[in-house]
Amino acid sequence: MDTVSHTGFIVESYAAAAVVVLGLIAWVVLDFRMQRRNLADLESRGVTRRSAPAGRAMQQAREDA
Repeated sequence: MDTVSHTGFIVESYAAAAVVVLGLIAWVVLDFRMQRRNLADLESRGVTRRSAPAGRAMQQAREDA
């Protein structure tokens, strides 16, 4: 079996896979930064998250009842 003739294809395949993986990593990092920026913007405008510590949520539910 002559592996020398396939070397170019194998190198190009690994290079393409590396480009795809690096592109996905860059996409996730940029999306993470954008989501953090969006959350900071919402919080600065007074919008709060719905999730609260369990003790506080239970106390609020008892007061509402």
